[in-house]
Amino acid sequence: MADLTHDSDRLIDQGRALVQDNQAGGRHRQAVSIGRGSAEAKRNHLIRKIKRIAISIVVIVVTAGIIGGIVNGIGFTGVMLTMLAIFAAIVAFTVFPRMKVPKRADLNRGDVQQLVSRTELWLEAQRPALPAPAVGLIDQIGVQLDGLGVQLDGIDQTHPAAVETRKLVGETLPEMVDAYRKIPQHLRREARNGSTPDAQLTESLGKISEEIDSVTRQLADGALDDLAIRTRYLDYRYGTADEPSSGLN
Repeated sequence: MADLTHDSDRLIDQGRALVQDNQAGGRHRQAVSIGRGSAEAKRNHLIRKIKRIAISIVVIVVTAGIIGGIVNGIGFTGVMLTMLAIFAAIVAFTVFPRMKVPKRADLNRGDVQQLVSRTELWLEAQRPALPAPAVGLIDQIGVQLDGLGVQLDGIDQTHPAAVETRKLVGETLPEMVDAYRKIPQHLRREARNGSTPDAQLTESLGKISEEIDSVTRQLADGALDDLAIRTRYLDYRYGTADEPSSGLN
């Protein structure tokens, strides 16, 4: 009887997850990139696959031509075998090698810009296991990581913003998602201490999103100040549109 009850609860949980997935527009089944970093990584992976397919086709055709020259033609059977080999190569290199999802232990390696791209890919792989509200926040964080990555371009790795990014994006965020995934699925919607793991994850992702936005704005302040200084210099040197400069005539 206990087994039947457990199975019923499991089926109910799976049904709820399916409904939430459908309400979210089927996001869990979409392979949409959450940011430019992950999109670029997947695009580069696809380009490498296409190159492998092209090279394999050239090799097969050249090999068939050489064999045909040696035996005075490969005949219908040889043509069919060549086409079969080309088809097999296309299928093989389309499926393999698969896109490698960065391991959590590897996220924090390299510079902070690489960290941002790796984290985007890693987060995409976690989406199917997350509740619908959290998936929406993951997509939002992906956009924010793009903006943060631009601000981190060329920054000193010891800069306070770089250190904070490494801690927030490379440690706190993946640790939180991992902790959620370790919870059995049927317990993720069960209230404990006034909240559920689903709600706690969503709330925590919201806080991380706010922190990423804060770091990005802090870095952008320097660029905004620099632009304001240059604008004031231009106004002083050449005048404004309403007030011609008294400089060179």
